[in-house]
Amino acid sequence: MKQQNLLLLHGALGSEAQLKPLQELLSNDFNVHTVNFEGHGGRTSDDEFDMERFAENVVEELQTLGISQTHIFGYSMGGYVALTLAKKYPEMVESIVTLGTKFNWNLESAQKEVKMLNPEKIEEKVPAFAKRLHELHQPNDWKKVMQKTAEMMLSLANGKRLTDSDLQHIQHKVLIGIGSLDTMVTIEESENAAAQLPNGIIQIIEAVKHPIEKVDTNVLTTVIRKFIA
Repeated sequence: MKQQNLLLLHGALGSEAQLKPLQELLSNDFNVHTVNFEGHGGRTSDDEFDMERFAENVVEELQTLGISQTHIFGYSMGGYVALTLAKKYPEMVESIVTLGTKFNWNLESAQKEVKMLNPEKIEEKVPAFAKRLHELHQPNDWKKVMQKTAEMMLSLANGKRLTDSDLQHIQHKVLIGIGSLDTMVTIEESENAAAQLPNGIIQIIEAVKHPIEKVDTNVLTTVIRKFIA
């Protein structure tokens, strides 16, 4: 029997390298692919960061791979890109699983996020994180990646976000996953997003925090397998 396609999408400030352990665990069940959004993981970009542009990156990758339709797992920003793709190119998406995707992009929440994206402070106070970002994005400058991410968050708050009406028009099966210990995304905003989606369900995953490196990949693999099956 031909394996189903599954595309894994990374989060903000991340790269496909972070999803390799998950890809390995799922490769017996699915035809699994990953992709770097432009400007991430060493991939060049001359443009501003934008969810619709990242969705176009996915379209280009699927066309290169000769894949007409796929299931998608999107971590954090990757989940937002997956839903943006489903809105714009519904025929390319089979189903979506998200984890830790932020939906509540008002000015207050965006400014709170942007405040944390200060490269100089990060270098000074969290040098291990700065080093990790350098490794993920070289030869690109991770500080530039951070600056463009901050600008994108503000543009989401200023009207470039997915509205409730957008979510209501997405007909695919969607699982909105949220870790019970996630401090960046609320259960309330995740429940609201799932409620807007005609075929959306919420799953609160116990003892899971926001950073992908701290998520038990075996637990996540089980969630993805069960939902797609």
